[in-house]
Amino acid sequence: MSTASDRVYIFDTTLRDGEQSPGCTMHHAEKLRFAHQLAALGVDIIEAGFPIASDGDFESVRAIAAAVKGPRIAALARCKTMDIERAGKAVEKADSSRIHTFIASSDLHLEAKLRITRQQALDQTAECVRLAKTYTEDVEFSAEDATRSDPDFLVKIVQTAIDCGATTINLPDTVGYSTPAEYQLMFEEIRTRLTGIENIIFSTHCHDDLGMATINTLAGLKGGARQVEVAMHGIGERAGNASLEEVAAILKVRNDLYPFTTGLHLDQIGPTSHMLDEIISFTPSPNKAIVGKNAFAHASGIHQHGVLANPLTYEIMSSSIFGITANAIVLGKHSGRRALEHRLKELGFNLTKEELDQTYTRFTALADRKKDIYDQDIVALVPQPANA
Repeated sequence: MSTASDRVYIFDTTLRDGEQSPGCTMHHAEKLRFAHQLAALGVDIIEAGFPIASDGDFESVRAIAAAVKGPRIAALARCKTMDIERAGKAVEKADSSRIHTFIASSDLHLEAKLRITRQQALDQTAECVRLAKTYTEDVEFSAEDATRSDPDFLVKIVQTAIDCGATTINLPDTVGYSTPAEYQLMFEEIRTRLTGIENIIFSTHCHDDLGMATINTLAGLKGGARQVEVAMHGIGERAGNASLEEVAAILKVRNDLYPFTTGLHLDQIGPTSHMLDEIISFTPSPNKAIVGKNAFAHASGIHQHGVLANPLTYEIMSSSIFGITANAIVLGKHSGRRALEHRLKELGFNLTKEELDQTYTRFTALADRKKDIYDQDIVALVPQPANA
């Protein structure tokens, strides 16, 4: 992989962290289908699953590794021998593979969850990164709960992973605790204290427990990370992960502040979103950025008038960039004459000013009584010729 300073690698974890969230379970055929779509989207790495979790997950990762071309195929593994061996077997047929291994670095996790010492964590890290390297040259190491870890120990465990052959270092905000300033500073400080990092790619992995997953991801890039771990629609454990489509849109629209490039085909975001809608048990909130059904919709008369005059008045980006067909003008009680006239012309009606005024008066009366206004409702409001 190139380590050019402006290139950001997109690591998609929809099929692993995303699929772990309630309501997002995918069957084997669905995972394979979605992996092919992620390849069409142009993600760099697909985290296909957690092979040790079940025989089904192992088989899905194995099938994706064999069939999906383009992205690197990654399998998750705890810093345990049996996990590494299972992950190695799962991705062995991939054209390019990765083992993503992790262990907690915070004292809270070490003591309460793993019940091991810091030294034991260091020993397991060394052993398992070395073992993973026997299966693939590309090994990612994650220090789980990095943002609540003692900085000195975090440096020590990451340095151990690098010395043993890790090529990507992930510093996750596992529980969504960090703020943008803290997250950026962590990357900056950790990187200055490590040795042998010239060819190491640092990675973000942010959860949305405080609603900051996307902005923390961008802060990580400012701090020197060049890989982002994201999921479509932001699905994932608890409140979810950083949203792939949000990060992609920000890097496109605000390239002045975030001057990075990716390999994404942005016009495949819409099709990828629609496919995910079909597979999991819920769709994004209507006001979800980029992919929500209202993301490019305008209901206010003032907004509608502006958008019809020049879309840039209220739209900072076009839905077509992302392969999304949007119904920009939504007629309702907040709509004005201009929006109604626009819709009438789309329906084939070119009314006089007097006819438009009559129709608009009837429209506002109907909109006060009816939440959803359909085209047939509008047609019924148009004055009929006197000899009709």
